[in-house]
Amino acid sequence: MRFTGLTFFTKHSFRLAALVIIVFSSSLIGCSSSLEEELAQKPVKEKIDAVGKGEDQASGGKEDPAEGAEDGETPVKQEPAEEQKPGEEPQTPVAPGPPAAPGAPVTPEKSETPQAGPVRPTTALKDAFDFPVGAAVVYERLKNEPYSSTLKREFSRLSSESNFKFHMLQPQEGKFNFAKADAIVAFAQQHNMKVHGHTLIWALDGITPKWVLNYKGGEKEFDALLKNHITTVLKHFKGKVSSWDVVNEALTPGGGYVDNIWLRKLGEGYLLKALKYAQEADPSVKLFLNDYSQEYGGKKLTKYLKIVDEARAKGIRVDGLGFQMHTVLRVDADMVRQSFAKAAAKNLLIHLSEFDVSLKYQKPDTFELTEELSKAQGAKVKALVQAYLKGVPKHLQFGITTWGVSDKDSYFNRGYSNFNHDYPLLFDKNYKPKDAYYGFLEAGLGK
Repeated sequence: MRFTGLTFFTKHSFRLAALVIIVFSSSLIGCSSSLEEELAQKPVKEKIDAVGKGEDQASGGKEDPAEGAEDGETPVKQEPAEEQKPGEEPQTPVAPGPPAAPGAPVTPEKSETPQAGPVRPTTALKDAFDFPVGAAVVYERLKNEPYSSTLKREFSRLSSESNFKFHMLQPQEGKFNFAKADAIVAFAQQHNMKVHGHTLIWALDGITPKWVLNYKGGEKEFDALLKNHITTVLKHFKGKVSSWDVVNEALTPGGGYVDNIWLRKLGEGYLLKALKYAQEADPSVKLFLNDYSQEYGGKKLTKYLKIVDEARAKGIRVDGLGFQMHTVLRVDADMVRQSFAKAAAKNLLIHLSEFDVSLKYQKPDTFELTEELSKAQGAKVKALVQAYLKGVPKHLQFGITTWGVSDKDSYFNRGYSNFNHDYPLLFDKNYKPKDAYYGFLEAGLGK
């Protein structure tokens, strides 16, 4: 005899149990989705606010999907509100301003696309500071885009990497060639920029024209040669170039004089002679001594301050010191601030004349710019600009000039087709602002 009641109960019980499990699972999934939506609400709101404040304008109309997702959070894609057509960019008011008025309800959904990053200021660099923000340029690149448009949008002073140097302006004895330097000046004038001349004398035989190294004569002849070059250049650019690095890199890190043709022929006093001739040729121009490693506040800075005292005692004007500031992540910003303050105590204008922050330390020949490195660089740039603002009285803040425009232009990347040897500047190889750019900008805005 077969007992069918249990079989009936078992079949229906299994079906009922399965149904209960499905309903219960759906409830759990619903709860999980609600919790996920609740966690995502804050990032989504930040994205809406960021659009309302014009964040896309700062990044050229493109959002960076890699930014904004905090550790452990699920990135959320923001769908457009109902009044927007799919694929259209949200209408963005001019920043700064209040968040955009809320539109139709927004329902976040799961997506592998990371959420938008933090709200970025949209002010141009040149508008964030009371002093000029500059870039060292190369004549041949001025017609290139987006090199040129980035200069016009962000900077208010131009320097030059090479086009104003002795070997470029007077490649042969008595034959001056101002064409490229004049073109840089014309570009600056056209776009309401100041021009800083770099440099009248570079205390390095390797960059000095061979005809100078082979020049026949003693102290008298080399004195006349020095005076003629400086006088000719200063008079040519009078009223067009407002400041000059008169002598570049004259001292060793230990505070001694770098061996070069001018030192051998004219002695240590050649710095004072160069300053004197520049002052006589154009009394209105600001005169600087420019060098690296002064930010460490060691023997080199001490020696320069002594040279300034010696010049002033003889009635020779030194208006300021150029701190090149080719620096690294390891540098202590507070130590740098103290060095700035020490120089400013001599009533000297302080110019950060060749600013960049290298990431090359302990890296292979080529390496990638990781998010961690980028953020560290941004924090360091911000700390160094803040050190300048705090360590230098406002009336002595001559300005900050970056050595190039983008990582693509940096001399660290010369000869590297992929521009991945180092990442020292404010813009990446595609001229997109990096964390370094925003660190610089936020320091100027007091954020």
